[in-house]
Amino acid sequence: MTNKKFGMLLFLMLFFTFGAKAQLTTSVRINEVLVINEENFMDDYGMRHPWIELFNNSAGTVDLGGCFLTNDKNNPTKYMIPKGDVLTKIPPYQHTLFWADDMKDRGTFHLNFTLEPDKDNYIALYDSDGKTLIDEITIPAGQKADVSCGLDMDGTGTWGVLPKVTPSTNNVTLDSNEKIENFQINDSWGIGMTITAMAVVFCGLFILYIIFKQIGNASIRASQRRAQKAAAVTGKTVSANAGQESGEIFAAISMALYEISDDNHDIENTVLTIRKVQRRYSPWSSKIYGLRQTPILKK
Repeated sequence: MTNKKFGMLLFLMLFFTFGAKAQLTTSVRINEVLVINEENFMDDYGMRHPWIELFNNSAGTVDLGGCFLTNDKNNPTKYMIPKGDVLTKIPPYQHTLFWADDMKDRGTFHLNFTLEPDKDNYIALYDSDGKTLIDEITIPAGQKADVSCGLDMDGTGTWGVLPKVTPSTNNVTLDSNEKIENFQINDSWGIGMTITAMAVVFCGLFILYIIFKQIGNASIRASQRRAQKAAAVTGKTVSANAGQESGEIFAAISMALYEISDDNHDIENTVLTIRKVQRRYSPWSSKIYGLRQTPILKK
C-alpha cells in the first residue's frame, strides 16, 4: 500500500513538473525576423547573417533545450536546440537570438538552415515532442535589406515591418520624450514654461501665507483665552485687543530689556576683563616673617 502511494505521488510530481514546463514552453513566441542582413547586427564570429528572435511571454524562466526550429513544414524537427546549455534558458519577458546561417557547428544558436531573400520563408517553433506546434510565421518574399519584420508589441500583437531593427531587445523602444518635443514645437521661446513655473511658485507662496496667517490667528485666540482665564482668577478685566499689540510695542519692550541687561555687563561684553586689585598690605611680602623672635633672658 505504501509503495502504491509513493508511486502515485511520484507520478503526480512528474506530471505537474512536465506540465508546467510544457505550459511555459508554449508561451514562447517568434518575435522578430531579419532576412537580409547587410549592415546590421553581427554574430559572435563577426559575420552578418539572417536571424530569428524568440521572446518569452511568461512570468517564468523557459528552457528551450530540446525544442525544435525549422523552415520546413514537412520536417518539424529540422534543428533541435541542444540541451544542457544554460543560455537556452530565457528569463521572464526576455529575448534570445538564433542565427539562420546554416552553420550549426558554430554553436547552439547557429541553425542548420538559412533564409532566402527572394522566397517566402516559413519559420516554426515546435515543442520537445516534435509534434506540438508552439508558434509559426511566414515572412513574404521581397524583404528590404536591414529592415526586419516583427510583432508590434513583444510577444503579442500583429506582424508587420518594424520602424527600427531591435535584435535581442524590445520591438517598441522610446528614443524621444513626447512632452519635450511638444514644448519645442508649441513653445520654442520657453515663455509658457516660464509663466507656468512662476505661477506654481506664487501659488505655493500664497498657500503658505494663508497657512501661517491661520496659525497666527489661532495663536492670538489661544493667548486671549489664557488671558481671560488669568483675569477671572485675579478679578481684573482684559482688553478685547489683548494679544494683538502692535509691533512697535514689542520693539520698545525688547529695547528696554536689552538696556537693562546691558548695565550688568562690561561695556565690552565680548571681552573678558581682569582688573588688578590694589592692596596696601600683602602677607607674603611682610618683613616680620624674616625676623627672629626676641630671646628671653632667664635669671
